[in-house]
This record gives sequence, structure tokens and C-alpha cells, in this order.
Amino acid sequence: MNRPFTTHVRINDRLWLWGHPAGSHNCLFSPPAASRITPVEAACYLGLDNLLFITYPDNPAVEAFSQHAISFRPLEQVIWSITGADGVSDEGAVARVVDLAKRFPNLSGVVMDDFFRGPLTGVPEAVFSTDQLRVIQSQLVLPDRKLDLWVALYLHQLYEEHREPISLCDVLTFWTWKASDLVNMEATFSRAELLAPCSRKVLGCYMYDYGTGQPMPTELMQHQYETGLHWLHEGRIEGMIFLASCICDLDLEAVEWTRRWIAELGKHH
Repeated sequence: MNRPFTTHVRINDRLWLWGHPAGSHNCLFSPPAASRITPVEAACYLGLDNLLFITYPDNPAVEAFSQHAISFRPLEQVIWSITGADGVSDEGAVARVVDLAKRFPNLSGVVMDDFFRGPLTGVPEAVFSTDQLRVIQSQLVLPDRKLDLWVALYLHQLYEEHREPISLCDVLTFWTWKASDLVNMEATFSRAELLAPCSRKVLGCYMYDYGTGQPMPTELMQHQYETGLHWLHEGRIEGMIFLASCICDLDLEAVEWTRRWIAELGKHH
């Protein structure tokens, strides 16, 4: 059940940045230039207090996890990936992040990125089985709190076969890979709600059209933000995520529009 947005809650408590190590997309998705910005710098630039940190294979190295977590201390909440980009994980991923959470109180959950792996057509396979997910949930119970288990689901992954694994997750983040599909947000999100009636939901918002490797059209981005804000007030979602940190210093109009939108939102909520 989503937690309704009320006047007693700051809007910034419901807004998140999707973060990657600096430069993660420089050789992917045809960005207009190389990025140098870190997740914390990007959060500061956009005026956001909450971060999802998604690793790439060996980036950062496991030995550098603590140093990254230290840099995240000024943030209100951090969610750390246990499956990183491309669904990459390993046997010790959960234990490493749980250990971090014991030392860093603002680490409030873990996220499984690209959890359903496979082609854009056909039913992709889950990284973990349902039995493994139950074990992971038990590992997320700490002496002082329970860490949330987040999962990423894309529009093209709305299959009945995914109902059970999603039901074992606390928070579902829903993503529309191709910007052109944003015109059908109401219909596609309704399908996600039917598939995951009990999971809390957060809307994933791209600031770049990764599906085509092109800048995000401003009118479509505005449509997804305004729709998301409407759903937030209705209680259909409990937050919005802006992706990604590693394009925030490329002077993209979509990023600048987002920065202005967040600032204006903060004046009234």
C-alpha cells in the first residue's frame, strides 16, 4: 500500500535520484559529451535529498564501497543495489550492503536493477528465485530496522509470470524505456498496478531517451512529471525517481527543465 502524500510531508521526501558512479554512461547510449559528475554532486545540483545508488560490474570496486557510503552521509536516504546494471550480482552482494547499512543509518533499503533479464520480447528470467528472495528478505531485518527491498520493472516486462517475485518485494519502481510510450502512461501503469497490487510503487522518470539514445523530448518529460505528481497526490505512487546522475553535467535541456521543475515544486509543497 502506498503511503499517501499529505501536506505534513515534504515533497522532497518523495523525490529520488537514480545514481551511478561518475562517467558510467560515457560509452553507452550516445550521450552528447563525457560526464564527470558524482552522485552526490548531481543530487545537490537537482536539489534532491534521496539517492538510489546502482553499481556497474567492478564500478565501484567492493573495496571502495565504504568511501562512497561516506560521501552519501549528507543525504536523507540511500538505497544501494544488490543487483547492479545488467542484473549483475554475486553471492556476497546482500551481505556487503547489509554490513554497510549497519554502519550508515541513512541506508534504508536495497534495490535490484535489471532484475528481469532477457530480450525486449518474450518473458525474461528473474535474477533470483522466489526462495532466494525470501532468504534475502530475512537478511534485511536488522536489530534496529528493516531494510526495504526495491525492484525495477519495465513496461516491456509486464508478464503474469513476474507476479510472484514482485509480490516478495516492498517497493516496485516502474519504468518506460522508450519515450514514445509515455503517451500511454495511464494504461501501462494500470497494468503494473494489477500485477503488483500490494507493493508500494515509485515512478521512474528518465531525463534522457535511453531507448533511442536521443535527448528526451521536453513535452513528453513534462507529461510524465505532471502525471506522476498527480498520481502522488492520489496515493497511487509514493515517489518519483529521476534518472540518471551521470548525465546531470551535460547541459541537457531535459535535465535543466527537471532542475527548475523540482525547485518550483519545493516552493509550493
